[in-house]
Amino acid sequence: MALEHVSSQRLHSETKADDSIKVDVADDVDFVAYYERASGRLVVDPEYVAKVEFGEVMASRLKLSPDGLKVLWPQPADDPNDPQNWTDFRKTVHLIIITMSAVVPDFDSGIGTASIFGLAQTYDTTSGVINDLTSNWSIFLLGWGGIFWVMLMRRYGRLPVLFWSQLFAFAFLIGATLAPNLATFAGMRCLTAFFGTCPQVTGLYVVTDIFPFHLQARKLNIWTSGFVLSPYLSPFVFGFLVARVSWRWAYAIGSIYSAVVLFLIVFFMEETMYDRHLALKPPQISTGLRYRFKTLIGVTGYKMAKYRPRWPEVVLASLDVVWRPQFFFVVLFEALVFGFSIGVNGTNVIFMKSPPPVGFGFSQYAVAGAYATPIVAVLLGEFIGRYVNEFIMDLHIRKNGGFFEAESRLWTCYLAMPLYICGFLTLGAGIQNRSEAALIMGWGIAIVAITLNTVVVYAYCNDCFPRRAGEVSALLNLSRALGGFAIAYFQVPWATKSGGLMVFGVEAAQVISLDTLEESDGCYRLVIGMFFIAVPMTQLKGSYFRARYAL
Repeated sequence: MALEHVSSQRLHSETKADDSIKVDVADDVDFVAYYERASGRLVVDPEYVAKVEFGEVMASRLKLSPDGLKVLWPQPADDPNDPQNWTDFRKTVHLIIITMSAVVPDFDSGIGTASIFGLAQTYDTTSGVINDLTSNWSIFLLGWGGIFWVMLMRRYGRLPVLFWSQLFAFAFLIGATLAPNLATFAGMRCLTAFFGTCPQVTGLYVVTDIFPFHLQARKLNIWTSGFVLSPYLSPFVFGFLVARVSWRWAYAIGSIYSAVVLFLIVFFMEETMYDRHLALKPPQISTGLRYRFKTLIGVTGYKMAKYRPRWPEVVLASLDVVWRPQFFFVVLFEALVFGFSIGVNGTNVIFMKSPPPVGFGFSQYAVAGAYATPIVAVLLGEFIGRYVNEFIMDLHIRKNGGFFEAESRLWTCYLAMPLYICGFLTLGAGIQNRSEAALIMGWGIAIVAITLNTVVVYAYCNDCFPRRAGEVSALLNLSRALGGFAIAYFQVPWATKSGGLMVFGVEAAQVISLDTLEESDGCYRLVIGMFFIAVPMTQLKGSYFRARYAL
C-alpha cells in the first residue's frame, strides 16, 4: 500500500458494511511526503481508490482537477503564493518564457553550424578544425554546465540562477561576435555554452513547480520541443544570411535574441520554487518592486538557503540519482538515441556542402533550406506526442484500477524506435547514394522519433524522482551532450570510408548486410541491446526498482 510511504503513524481499521472490504484509514496524512515517496506510483482516482488508500476523511480533503476526475499531485497548498495555484494564463506565460530560454543554448551553438565555412575562411583554417575546436567542445560544456546550475538552484531558487546565467551567456555571445582570432572565438563560444545551458535544466523544475503531474508530460512536450528544435533553427535562419554577409551578423542577431529572452526573464518571470516542506514560511518583509528585484538578483534566495538542503547534499545529489537502475538504463538509452542526432546536426552541414564524392555539393541557400526538415519534424513530433502520451496515461490509469505507474510512459518508445531506425537507415542511404529525397525524408523521420522518445524519458525519470527534478534534468542534459560530443570527430571520415548507409545503419542499431556485419558487430550489440534492456526490462522491473532503490 502507498500508505507505507506516509509519515503519519496514526492508523486504524474500519470495515465497510456494504462490501466487507477492510480499509486502512489515516487520521492525518502528509500528502507532500506521500507524493515524494510514492516514487512513480500515485493514486489518481478520487473516488474508490483514494478512499481505500487514505480513508474517507482524508480522501475528502484531496484537491482535484477542474473536471473532478483526477487527484492533483503535488497537492496545492492553501496559499495563493503556491505556483500550483497560479492562473492558467500566469502558468502559460512562464512556460513560454522557459521554452524560449531553452532555445538559447543550442540555438547559439547552431549559429556556428551555419557559419562554419565563413569562420574557416575568416580564421584561415578548415571546417574540420572549426568543428573540432568550437562546436564539439561547446556541446561538451552544454552537458556539464547543467550539473553546476542545478546545485545553485537547489539552494537559491530558479529565478536568480536563470537570470545571472543568461546575463553572462549574453555577454560571452557578444564576445564571440567580436572575437578577433580563433582562440578568443573558441573560448567565448565555450563559455556561452556553459552559462547558456541553464534553461535546459531549469525547465523541468519550472514545469513540475507549476503544473500537476497529469499535465506535466503535455507541458514537457512543449519545453523539450524548444531545445530539440533550437540547433536546427539557427542553421535554417542564418544559412541564408551568411550566404550574403559576414558570419558576425548571424552572431549579432543571436545576441539580440538572447537579449529578448533576458528581458522577458527580468520583467515577467517569477520565482517558481515553493518550499512546500516548511510548515511556517518566513515572513515576506519587502513587497512590490523591491521584493521582485531582491528575488531576481538572489537576495531572497540567499536568505532562504538556510531552510533548504545543505551543500554536501546538493553537491552529491546527482551522484545519488545516476546509479539507480530505474534511472541509469533509461538515461543510457536516451544518450545513444539523442546523441546521434547532435552528431548528425554538426556533420550533415559538411555532408551537404562538401563536393562529391563525400557530399552533395549544395549551395549555401540549399543547405539553409534543408534545415527546414528537422524544424517541421520537431513540430510534428510535438503534435503526435501530445495526444499519444495523454492517451497512454489515461488508458493505463483506467486499466490499473485508478493508479498511475511511471513505467506506462515508456510505451511511446515502441512507437519512436521503429521510426528512429527507419529514419537513420533512409538518411544513411541518402548520403551514400547522394539522394536528396532520401536525405530529407530520413532526417525528418529520425527527428520525429527523437522528439517522441525524449519527452517520454524526461517524464518517466521525473515521475520516479519527484524530489530530484533538477538532477534528473541535468543528468539527462549531460547524457545527451556526451552522447553527441564525439560523433562529429569520426562521422565524416567513417562515412567517406564505409558509406553513409553503413554509418547510419550502425547508429540506428541495424546491420545492413553480411559484408558490414564484422565491422559493425560491436556497435550493433551495444545500441540494440540498450533498447531492449532499457525499455522492456525497466517496464517489467521498474516497480521493483522504484521500491528497492527509492530516494
